[in-house]
Order: sequence, then C-alpha cells, then structure tokens
Amino acid sequence: MTVALVLGGGGVRGAVEVGMVRALFEAGVTPDVIVGTSIGAINGAAVAANPTLSVVDTLEAAWSSPAAGSIYGESWVRQLRRLAKSKTHLNDPAPLRELIVSVVGEDARFEELKVPLAVCAANIERAAETWFDSGRVVEAVLASASVPAALPPTVIDGEHYIDGGVVNSIPLGEAIARGADEVYVLQVGRIEEPLEVPRKPSDVAKVAFEISRRHRFARELAGIPAGVVVHVLPYGGAQEGDQKLGAFKRLDQTQRRIEAGYKASAAYLAQAGVGQ
Repeated sequence: MTVALVLGGGGVRGAVEVGMVRALFEAGVTPDVIVGTSIGAINGAAVAANPTLSVVDTLEAAWSSPAAGSIYGESWVRQLRRLAKSKTHLNDPAPLRELIVSVVGEDARFEELKVPLAVCAANIERAAETWFDSGRVVEAVLASASVPAALPPTVIDGEHYIDGGVVNSIPLGEAIARGADEVYVLQVGRIEEPLEVPRKPSDVAKVAFEISRRHRFARELAGIPAGVVVHVLPYGGAQEGDQKLGAFKRLDQTQRRIEAGYKASAAYLAQAGVGQ
C-alpha cells in the first residue's frame, strides 16, 4: 500500500491542514509520498522533512511567527506604493521565503527529504502546470505559493512561476499518478461550501475563481481508478469572517482553524476505522 497526502491550497485557511496532520499521525498514518499546492506545498514540505508528530509543533510555531504575520500584514499605503513601483504586485515575498526556510531549512533539497515531495506551480512562459520534485526546496515551494498580484512571480532557471492553485488547487490526480493507492486529501473547506450567485463585483471574481479551482478536483474525485481509496478529510467548519474580502490575510483565527481541522479529521478517521 502506497499512502499519499494531498495538501491543497487556500491561504490562511491552510492552518486547518496542521490539525489534519496531527490527526493523521495520531491515527498511525504515515505518508510514502506527499504532493502539495500553495499553502499545501509549505505544510507538505514541513511534513516531508519531518514525518513525525513533532512536525505539528514546527508548523504551529511557523503559523504564529512574525514572518507569517508579515506576509500580507503591511499597510495598504505601503502595498499601493509597491504596486505603483512594481506594476505587478502588492507584497514583498521575503517574509514568505523566511517562513518556508523556518520549516525546511535554507539549503533543503528534495532528494534529502525523508518523504518524497512534489509541489505544483504554474509556469508563465509555457502556460503549463509544473511539478517540482528535485533540486532546491525553498524556491520551488515559494513558486508554488506566489499568489498572482499579491506576490511577484518566482524565477527559477530563467522562467517565471505563479501560485499552483491557478492550475491544480487540490492535486489528487498527481498523487495517484505517482503510485498512491491510499490517499488522504487535506483541504481547506471550500469544496464543502456551496457557491451562491454573485451579487456584487467582488463576488463575480470570487465565484469564477472558485469554479475554476474546484471543477478539476471534482472531476478527478469522480474518476478514481479501481483499487484506489481516497479519504477527503473534513475541515471543521467556517470561522468568523471567512466570507469577508480581507479574510485572506487574517491570522487571528489560526489556532481555531487548527483545532477545528484536528477535531473533525480525528472524528472522521475514527469513524472510518483508520488506525484501528
């Protein structure tokens, strides 16, 4: 049996994945392969580097660190000044890079990780989904989490990469393609929340993006090959303010998200008989 963890994207809501990781390790689930996108690439890299229950402490420290708070924490004045100068992005990528380094180390290489890891990013020049599974980890994970407009594209070997969620937000199919026959999907809850018809301009963009990133996962989930078992872990429900426009930068709900993801996933795993 080849066990895979699939860690999806979702910004600050990705804190639920930390609770899910705790529930999985407590249930005795250890991964043979990990695939991740965006925030899932960051959480997944930490688990690949340290596939034990103690990684939860590492991730909780990272999520509560000054670097995490600084990624989108600048004032609108500074962000608009950066946009005026860069013409492409609002935020400095340095805090995000610092956060990634804190969980895997500056010089980490895929080949040295304790569990094989692959992370997804979108290549601009080739308009293509790209998977990194060799070489330097930090730059690849940064590329996977380079949210368009919020952060600049990450340059690797002369080509530009943006957030992997643009092309593959919950990469279930990639895990199966890499040989997994038991898959645990760690997702931030959007696939559990129904969409509503847009009522204002900001809703239009949100709904369009949600359809874009949900439809592929739904298609892959519907086409699971015979013999492959997939567990989609529950995220534990929405937190206060999740529907607000500025929710993408709020870290005040981090611990609640971690606990919600843990409790919901632990209950699911127990009901499914995992680890018994």
